[in-house]
Parts: sequence; C-alpha cells; structure tokens
Amino acid sequence: MRSFEASARIDASPEDVWALLVDVGSWRDWDSGVDRVDGRVALGEKLTLYATMIRNRPFTVTVTEIRPREAMRWRAGLPLGLAVIERTYRLDAQEDGGTALTVREDHTGPLAALLARSTPDLNPSFRQFCQGLKARAEGRTSRPTG
Repeated sequence: MRSFEASARIDASPEDVWALLVDVGSWRDWDSGVDRVDGRVALGEKLTLYATMIRNRPFTVTVTEIRPREAMRWRAGLPLGLAVIERTYRLDAQEDGGTALTVREDHTGPLAALLARSTPDLNPSFRQFCQGLKARAEGRTSRPTG
C-alpha cells in the first residue's frame, strides 16, 4: 500500500470548511493545486479533476461517501479491485470552534505497485490544497498572483 497525506488546522467552523470543500467548481479560485473539477459532489456521482501538477492526466473518481461537515471519500482504480485509489477528506471539529482538515489517499490492490510507478509524490500537492483551503476559509487571499 502507498499513501499520501496532509493536514491543516483551520480557524473556521466545520460548516464553513465543508461548504468550501464540496464546492469543487470553485477550487480553481483558490490555491488548491487544481485547475478545474468537472461534475458535482453527490453520492455515486463521477468527478474529473485536472490537477496543476499533472495537467495531462485528468483523474476521474466516484464519490463513495458523504458525511456533511465530517468526511467525503472518492474512489477510482482498475476493475476487480486490481488497483484501488481511495481519497478521503476528513474534517474534525475542534473544541475552540476550528476544524482539523486531513486529506489522505491510499493506493491498494495487487497492481497498486504499477500505479506507484506513474504517480508522483502527492504530498506536496495535498499540502498546497490544505493550505489553500485554510487561507480561503480564514478569509485570506489564497490564489498566488503573477
């Protein structure tokens, strides 16, 4: 199994962070590391992500879990579970009203090693996403200029 993960402590409520997280059409408006997302967040729906780090390879996923203000999970991979990619966005409410955000992606299955050869290190991209969402939720400018 190969995993990637990043997290951020956000000074905003889980409701506010959730609203930004599920508005995938606006991810391009803040420094998310994503050029665009086609589709809508709904259970069983497909989303296609165009990431800035690998623009030539869009990533299509199926939304497999939605727990408002808590978690969203996406799944992709090869048929029959030969290679499974599962990405989870988790929000944990903090006692002070803030939110801990964690983005994690796990690659599993008998052919997951093949995916590893063609998948770059996603940790920097996940850190960029978390910091961009943090800046947006906290009301700071998050899209670099120039």
